[in-house]
Amino acid sequence: QVQLVESGGGLVQAGGSLRLSCAASERTFSSYAVGWFRQAPGKEREFVACISSIGGSTYYGDSVKGRFTISRDNAKNTVYLQMNSLKPEDTAVYYCAGRAGPGVVLARLYNYWGQGTQVTVSS
Repeated sequence: QVQLVESGGGLVQAGGSLRLSCAASERTFSSYAVGWFRQAPGKEREFVACISSIGGSTYYGDSVKGRFTISRDNAKNTVYLQMNSLKPEDTAVYYCAGRAGPGVVLARLYNYWGQGTQVTVSS
């Protein structure tokens, strides 16, 4: 059972940056694709970005394309989400998730989830 722990959330002003981390408990994590999702109060969970197991393939949601970058360091069992040019509408709880196979945008296809980290962007 892979356990995922997100960190790096916090309060930031609009235009600022944050880097989220998703640390896994198992070295087999390197064989999993990882996705980042977010959920704001009263809204459905939204796909943010995903990365393949070896990091050669990434994909982004339209709302974050050009501002966020997903990457991974398999030696550290960690996936990162660098968030730049943050906007108030980026405010949400951010979750990382893992699955065997390719990265996908559908949350229900991920098997392992972290507990989430809050990101708040003030205007």
